[in-house]
Amino acid sequence: MADNNARARTALAQAPAPGTNAITTTVAGLLSKENVKKRFEDILGAKAPGFISSIINVTNGSRALKECDPNTIVAAAAVAASLDLPIDPNLGFAYIVPYRNKGRAEAQFQAGYKGFVQLALRSGQYKTINVGPVYEGELEPLTPEQRLRGELRFVERPAAPSNKVIGYASYFR
Repeated sequence: MADNNARARTALAQAPAPGTNAITTTVAGLLSKENVKKRFEDILGAKAPGFISSIINVTNGSRALKECDPNTIVAAAAVAASLDLPIDPNLGFAYIVPYRNKGRAEAQFQAGYKGFVQLALRSGQYKTINVGPVYEGELEPLTPEQRLRGELRFVERPAAPSNKVIGYASYFR
């Protein structure tokens, strides 16, 4: 992850320093700079224009992100790009999240659970990974031994299907 953060900082090497032009510089303005576009092209190849558009869309779709230093938004997006994870929040792979740091609005990269699953699968160390919600009424009561071993037993067909999520379960091999 540290290597990805270093690459993200490199993408912004010639962008205005935080605080100097942060008010007048926009995310779209930063992304139109040749050095920034080139860095995304180096990371993503032919997918760079679509990814750059998604950065603008994500920023425009969030009032909180619009308040963030544009340099931090582009840096967070560069981390996602280096991991080849889409940042559309509807997909759940990666997010650009606004935070307050000493009163200053900054954006940070945050991987979603689908992003972690994707990265794990790409590692080649896992044959299969599955993650999903567990709904009320789906689980059979567990014996203390089953609970200690972390076993779950699902009811084949719950009598009254529920939409209430009571937790999440995952499996990997």
